[in-house]
Amino acid sequence: MGGGAAGLYVALRAAEQGAAVALISRKPLAESASYWAQGGLAAALAPDDSPARHADDTLNAGRGLCRAEAVETLAREAPAAVEELRERGVRFDTEPDGSLGLALEGGHSARRIVHAGGARTGRAITGRLTELVAAQSRITVLEETSAVALWSDGSRCAGVVTDAGPIGARATVFATGGGAALWRRTTNPWGAIGAGAVLAHAAGADLADLEFCQFHPTALALPGSEYDGTLLTEALRGEGAELLDASGRRFTDELAPRDQVAEAILDRIEADRAAHVRLDLRSLAAERFPNVFAACRAAGLDPHREPVPVAPAAHYLMGGIVCDLDGRASLSGLFAVGECACSGVHGANRLASNSLTECFVFGARAAIAAASAPSSDAPVRLPKWRFDPPTAATREAVWRRAGPRREAATLEPLLDDPYPLARLVARVALDRRESRGPHRRADHPRRDSALDGVHMVIGPNAQARRERWS
Repeated sequence: MGGGAAGLYVALRAAEQGAAVALISRKPLAESASYWAQGGLAAALAPDDSPARHADDTLNAGRGLCRAEAVETLAREAPAAVEELRERGVRFDTEPDGSLGLALEGGHSARRIVHAGGARTGRAITGRLTELVAAQSRITVLEETSAVALWSDGSRCAGVVTDAGPIGARATVFATGGGAALWRRTTNPWGAIGAGAVLAHAAGADLADLEFCQFHPTALALPGSEYDGTLLTEALRGEGAELLDASGRRFTDELAPRDQVAEAILDRIEADRAAHVRLDLRSLAAERFPNVFAACRAAGLDPHREPVPVAPAAHYLMGGIVCDLDGRASLSGLFAVGECACSGVHGANRLASNSLTECFVFGARAAIAAASAPSSDAPVRLPKWRFDPPTAATREAVWRRAGPRREAATLEPLLDDPYPLARLVARVALDRRESRGPHRRADHPRRDSALDGVHMVIGPNAQARRERWS
């Protein structure tokens, strides 16, 4: 389930393992969130870099909540993942001498981000993977087909129920993307509503870390416009773009981890009694980031004449379907990869450009595990439950009540929201009585060291429990 980078890659790798694969995508493959991804892949490829250094940066950004084993796996296997994609025909940006171009982004202590087509990395990768999937005879692609339930009896997943009928499978891999569009102000496509998490939880799977939605610091601030929330990639700041306050002064370290930069912007907005700060792109070449400059101009802005207005917007949900390092969920027969998964690799705050890397490192592992999953002859009855998407009122409520700054008084009304994921976000955000990463509680402003390494896990009974993951 899912036609983005993770879904395409898992389908391809599983088919190469000899499995027959149905790849199901709610939208045409060219409209996935991965297709529009501006960020690159993080991997320790430079002579002065190392996987250990990459892991340290990831752990630092994760604010005491990363699963160390997952981080070490990501950092160790990332360089090989980049090389494999190159061998498969993905053309990453290079220097004049032919070496890979390596960019710097917030929270990284070295240049280790590879891009393709500047800020068109998602398009380049998904485009090439789509070509490879189309050429693979073991893969059947079903576009414009939506999942409405998992085919599960609460203890085993036997496939998926779609709006075109049920599809049985010995392994079901969710690569359904994230849930940041559950917040009204978002950088994500409108369909990123955490549907995978809702479907998995209704079927009996555990979820975790839903209180941690990363708010990207630099999204266009144009309220009432279709361009409001347009993402201005982290790489802009890595190449010298500066954040300016109302008086035109630089006020923060643009290359700090995202939660820190977003918090500094929110503080500055409040102090200036403004609706936004400004991002100064005047020192950057438009040809380096053609789609960013084109988006600004389409919105009526000229980034070479004056700084553009920006403010934080919901961008990436660290929480999702609890899974191990091979993508196995707590529900037998179900796997999760990409943003819908929660292996603990991102902790409380994702390090920039680790998410695409995650798709390939853990996608390869999940594909092997899913392709070798045992079959079962035990019958599983089709469920009666069906998925309903959130309303515009829910999205507005989640933004206002569980936005970049929250407290018990604002969160509690969300417990009665009709959309299950909104209720679960509120539940765990209430239970985590501290401020950590992007989870900022006005009534609990300090980080509680007793909660280091503690994940809020919600089982099918909707009750939160605390777990420590090694």
